[in-house]
Amino acid sequence: MPVLTTDAESETGIPKSLSNEPPSETMEEIEHTCPQPRLTLTAPAPFADESSCQCQAPHERLTIAQARLGTPVDRPVRVYADGIFDLFHSGHARALMQAKTLFPNSYLLVGVCSDDLTHKFKGFTVMNEAERYEALRHCRYVDEVIRDAPWTLTPEFLEKHKIDFVAHDDIPYSSAGSDDVYKHIKEAGMFVPTQRTEGISTSDIITRIVRDYDVYARRNLQRGYTAKELNVSFINEKKYRFQNQVDKMKEKVKNVEERSKEFVNRVEEKSHDLIQKWEEKSREFIGNFLELFGPDGAWKQMFQERSSRMLQALSPKQSPVSSPTRSRSPSRSPSPTFSWLPIKTSPPSSPKAASASISSMSEGDEDEK
Repeated sequence: MPVLTTDAESETGIPKSLSNEPPSETMEEIEHTCPQPRLTLTAPAPFADESSCQCQAPHERLTIAQARLGTPVDRPVRVYADGIFDLFHSGHARALMQAKTLFPNSYLLVGVCSDDLTHKFKGFTVMNEAERYEALRHCRYVDEVIRDAPWTLTPEFLEKHKIDFVAHDDIPYSSAGSDDVYKHIKEAGMFVPTQRTEGISTSDIITRIVRDYDVYARRNLQRGYTAKELNVSFINEKKYRFQNQVDKMKEKVKNVEERSKEFVNRVEEKSHDLIQKWEEKSREFIGNFLELFGPDGAWKQMFQERSSRMLQALSPKQSPVSSPTRSRSPSRSPSPTFSWLPIKTSPPSSPKAASASISSMSEGDEDEK
């Protein structure tokens, strides 16, 4: 396998080229004992000072082509990524995911700069260094965390941690008096670029908080933080608390409006149901009335039938022309026969004549008795 020659170093001391010639001194082959990538995620990633690479085998730097082929098979490709990682977010995680998946068998070391270096070269952080270390330890792509990482990578640091490649986005990072702190890494062929995630960064998150400062100050006052903890003046505290009370009243009014709308909607639905039922019942009542009292209704037929029966009951039946004679009892005298022929009588000419005729009719009745 190609090894590094002793004179193939750049001005910065980083090995620059590979030689196909074996070293002049014969060396006994030593098996690699470098740490392997994490296979389980039941525990956080270790710190470098707790599990540093104690492998005694010579570390031979790989080319990108060799690393992508998965060689050598006896050790993983050691990839290094560094940063501040303040307010750890999805952009950080995606960058580390890219660094982890650059090669088939990668061991990802992540360097986190201390508070002193960060405040000196970049600015104040929201999270302190211990919080940032712990955030990185619990990222699934990280195999090892290096605390107090250097701002600019030195040959001694790369050699100590047996780093094969350095992963970072390709945008020149100007800092500490340099146009690009990764320039010497790129010249040595050890740089592998990753892609930034647009729309998310620590600066963007801080900008949102500063822009909506009043909202978050009121939010934390509601959650029990004191004005002193929030660095809020007495006047602003009273203003925020008053605004919170106003918002609560608005929320109550809004809830009442929503409930009243729901009640009105329910009443409308019920009224529609009642009207629909009333219409159905009305149609049913009208139909039944027409069936009973209409021109061809059952009541008319029943009335006609009853009328005919009453007429038949009231009108006498005509006697037959010839009827058989009944045998008379000998003890009884024969009843006189009466003639049913109409007798024409002239009206009386005067009241006296009328009274005389009535008296004669009454005398005749008495004689018959």
